[in-house]
Amino acid sequence: MKQWLQAFVAAMQFLTRIPVPVNVPFTNEVLKRSTFFFPWAGCIIGVLIWGAGVGLQLVLPSGPAAALTLALAVALTGGLHMDGLMDTADGVLSHRSRERMLEIMKDSRVGAMGVIICVLVLLLKWSLISSLMTDGAWQLWLVVPFIWSRAAMVWAMTNEPYARAESGLGGYFQGLHRGHLLGAGFSAFLLSLVIVYITVSMPLDLSGRSASFTALSAYAVHPWWLLMAAPVLGLAAVWSCSSYLSKKLGGLTGDTYGAMNELTETVLLLLLVLMTGWKG
Repeated sequence: MKQWLQAFVAAMQFLTRIPVPVNVPFTNEVLKRSTFFFPWAGCIIGVLIWGAGVGLQLVLPSGPAAALTLALAVALTGGLHMDGLMDTADGVLSHRSRERMLEIMKDSRVGAMGVIICVLVLLLKWSLISSLMTDGAWQLWLVVPFIWSRAAMVWAMTNEPYARAESGLGGYFQGLHRGHLLGAGFSAFLLSLVIVYITVSMPLDLSGRSASFTALSAYAVHPWWLLMAAPVLGLAAVWSCSSYLSKKLGGLTGDTYGAMNELTETVLLLLLVLMTGWKG
């Protein structure tokens, strides 16, 4: 029991900036076990973001409410994944040799491509969040992208080699096997099942008050489809991204894990917008 508690705390401390005042050893075994709780960390982040969005819509229009909600999303992770996205963009889009790309990614300075990609992704995320708010689709199912984007990182860690000869942040998770991946996948599916069930059972209107089941009946794509669409689309996104980056870099790094989290999260938010945009 103590080992699993340590693993949960490690996942929260590694992936979030939510205060968890418990000291755990960040050993390879603890961190590998913590991957089971990656989707749990994503779920907690997603619930906080959803709750903040509900509250902000009570006092603000969807545009500024979406901007503040997105700011909270970045703050809850300390910008960890966005930093990885920027470093990855700087390295890979430099079109240099493999060794030079890895050096650029390790540099703490941010280049032009990193800034451009960061701005574009944040702009896209803001527009997606704003669309969900405007369309009255700010339901609890918003949490699902945050769950599967964290599970996607476990898939990448398990299926692609580590690129750096020296130990880096991502190197702490070396040695993951199929059991860790299956654990993270099962965890993500179970959490998604609960989230979608609550969404269908107790949908909310824009004011955050409980609404009837008909609040979701206008959508041609029912929320239950998320249980199949999210893992399939998330896997497609992380597989294509990890395969490309691994080919370019000779493996993956901690930065690329963060980049894939941002990519998968954005793709699944786009899925929600598509689902709610197709009116029956």
